[in-house]
Amino acid sequence: MRCTNKRTTNILWMLLIVSFFLTGCSKQTIKMEYNPDYPVSSYRIVNKNSLEVADSFASNLCVTASDVMTDTSVNMGATAAGLFNINTGEVIYAKNIHSTLYPASLTKIMTALVALKYGNMEDVIIASPNVKINEVGAQVCGLKEGDQLTLDQALHALLIHSANDAGILIAEHIGGSVEGFAEMMNEEALLLGATKSHFVNPHGLSEDNHYITAYDLYLIFNEAINYDLFNEIIHMNSYSTVYTDKNGKPVDMSFKTTNLFLNGTYDAPEKVTVIGGKTGTTNAAGNCLILLTKDISGNPFISVILCSKERAIIYSEMTDLLDEIYN
Repeated sequence: MRCTNKRTTNILWMLLIVSFFLTGCSKQTIKMEYNPDYPVSSYRIVNKNSLEVADSFASNLCVTASDVMTDTSVNMGATAAGLFNINTGEVIYAKNIHSTLYPASLTKIMTALVALKYGNMEDVIIASPNVKINEVGAQVCGLKEGDQLTLDQALHALLIHSANDAGILIAEHIGGSVEGFAEMMNEEALLLGATKSHFVNPHGLSEDNHYITAYDLYLIFNEAINYDLFNEIIHMNSYSTVYTDKNGKPVDMSFKTTNLFLNGTYDAPEKVTVIGGKTGTTNAAGNCLILLTKDISGNPFISVILCSKERAIIYSEMTDLLDEIYN
């Protein structure tokens, strides 16, 4: 288990570095086939002749191939959970973190990451008819065909209110279509080493071929927090703005966070500060939650829980998990 800094490197770049160090000017090669089914995508190759080292793209990440549950008092009924110390390298807790599960609205972290990487926050987006979502119980901000929002406004609605229609708006603007955007999401996941995930939509409403692991969510969230705007948005407990409808008339939009740690409904353990995160709930996925927290010294941690039984229970489980920071 090891973790140092945050940045990951393209898989192909990693292979090029390995080839350079190990073959030099000779024709020697090393057989190291990449397989997306490997539980942990990490290699560290040493050239014994030159004593040169080629670190893998995962050398800067928290890595574990198995559960880490010994010497903990965590009461975790959820299907999967993990707690990662970003600075010091310890995977403090891991339960089924490589099992594929439905991610619900935690999908929107990848949606936001792709939007931040490839989009312009000042772009004005005109909503297509596809923003109308008819699924019963789906969280929306009420967008209609012809509405005009900036990408910045849509991103706030996506992450704070968990608006599924904002996800469609962003996907069609960045990717040209939901399908095109999903391809971008999957390409980005592979670049991050999130090899056991697959996306087919930008919002997380359940579909058979839409899945993720707790570990892959750590990888994606770990990359997203490199963006200042992402950190700013997930820390907000409310948001208000004005956009225009198809006739140019102003429309007020206001909502509060779905994160019950941020609005004071639940308290984090003593000496632990919740910076922000993302919630998710569907019948298939259960209750899901991912957080960025800091200890009293300002050291950052990522914690994630997938498929908890009830909303109240997941906050109790998360509090129990965060207690391990000081245990």
